[in-house]
Amino acid sequence: MKGIFPVEKFEQIRTPFYYYDMNLLRQTLRAITDEAQKHEAFCVHYAVKANANLKVLQAIRQAGLGADCVSGGEIEAALKAGFPADKIVFAGVGKSDWEINLGLDAGIGCFNVESVPELEVINELAEAKSTTANVAFRINPDVGAHTHANITTGLAENKFGIAMRDMEDIIERAQAMQHIKFVGLHFHIGSQILDMGDFQALCNRINDLQNQLESHRIVVESINVGGGLGIDYQHPNRIPIPDFKSYFDTYAKRLKLRPGQTIHFELGRAVVAQMGTLIARTLFIKVGAKKKFCIVDAGMTDLIRPALYQAYHKIENITSDGPMEAYDVVGPICESSDVFAKQVDLNQAKRGDLIAIRSAGAYGEIMASQYNCRPLPKGYTSDEL
Repeated sequence: MKGIFPVEKFEQIRTPFYYYDMNLLRQTLRAITDEAQKHEAFCVHYAVKANANLKVLQAIRQAGLGADCVSGGEIEAALKAGFPADKIVFAGVGKSDWEINLGLDAGIGCFNVESVPELEVINELAEAKSTTANVAFRINPDVGAHTHANITTGLAENKFGIAMRDMEDIIERAQAMQHIKFVGLHFHIGSQILDMGDFQALCNRINDLQNQLESHRIVVESINVGGGLGIDYQHPNRIPIPDFKSYFDTYAKRLKLRPGQTIHFELGRAVVAQMGTLIARTLFIKVGAKKKFCIVDAGMTDLIRPALYQAYHKIENITSDGPMEAYDVVGPICESSDVFAKQVDLNQAKRGDLIAIRSAGAYGEIMASQYNCRPLPKGYTSDEL
């Protein structure tokens, strides 16, 4: 739909760039908060790794969400955007000392710990500052998810989390440390999950683990179930907002929370993916022996998901009303994998046409690189155009 884009204003901006529809973001945030607020124990954090654009972060903070960070840089970005430190959680399998110290100095809400060595380092650094660190343990539940292998995180073969067999031992170690406060368990099984059965399986596993801990008189204050809810990449116009009702209802019905427990979510892609579009300009139309190539000025340096995950993104020519033709949409990078889509139907394209690569608000701008000495793409919001 060409009408949803301010094409006249786009013509004045150097391509490629990211365009963020802030009205859609605010509608999505309202849908999240409306559904989550139906359940008293639900707390929602935004996974900063999906998109750390400052204006996007500020809108998410204004909606009342907390922040889930996986690096010191993300903690700094969340603090700059105004997120309260006590609503920031710090996850990640490899935390550097400076990152841990940053979290301790800021007074973040919780460290999601993934190994005994990490726990020991956090305790040592907290002792040096005469403070106490809240920790939750990320448990690998060995639960699969119906998604791409590169974004499945909850299997025993993945690098993430603590094995279930070691759960009680590490909790007991933490409880013996003077500068550690054990507050909860953390789980995450993957990303771009659309089958609620995967989340139901996680609930069942958590219920079993809670029963196991209770038999040893171990009390858990909070359960963090990660995020993982996917979006509809095929139909960004028709289904711009994910099914948050089914997502939250799954946990409300299946997860057996104990009195006083809170449940934390870490939504990322589902919050920001649909509001973002990569705008590129057509450089050349190249007619090959068997196909036509629409060569654009954006490449895998600007949006790596198609090359890395074989991900689908809907592509539209937003400056042409010509007849539909099939093109391979490719970028200028000197790599054969620099392809956004093959044999995609577009309105007849010519040099200078603007091409919109949709559903790119998550893991788009944030994963951009300067390979081939290319400049990083800029991000613009609808509020400023």
